[in-house]
Amino acid sequence: MQHKASGSFSFHAKIQAMKSPLPFPHSLRSKNHLSYQLHRKQVWQQILLPILLTVLILIAVIVLTSVATFRDNGEVGRWAAMSTIWILLPVLVAGFVFLIILIALIYLMLRLTKLIPMYSYQAQRIFYRIEGSAKRISKMAHKPVLLLQELGAFIKAALKKAQERM
Repeated sequence: MQHKASGSFSFHAKIQAMKSPLPFPHSLRSKNHLSYQLHRKQVWQQILLPILLTVLILIAVIVLTSVATFRDNGEVGRWAAMSTIWILLPVLVAGFVFLIILIALIYLMLRLTKLIPMYSYQAQRIFYRIEGSAKRISKMAHKPVLLLQELGAFIKAALKKAQERM
């Protein structure tokens, strides 16, 4: 701890780096260990091979498209239409998946509403009636206010017209 002239104190600490290696079994360091070999095999089969195959297929499609387009009578308009179709296919598939999900949700809601007991349906109808009554009452309460406002506006207009005549 050091005392500074301004009256504040500061603390200093130095963190020592660990120099000894972490304990790691020698048998696991070996490239001949079974888990390491399994890991390498899985990396190749599950990561590298699918990526390489996808890249090769994409390159083949690009080459075939280029050759077909720029050979003899390349009919660029036809290839543009085909490209548009390929661009729209993912959107159509996503829309189809969304449609299937929507149909499944509608079907589930139908099944759930059949499971609702009759009394809960009746309670729901009662609350709909209460809501409708509350809306009608609010409209009825609002009508006299509107009538008074219209009457006041009519009287003001009549008085203003009478003053203009005089």
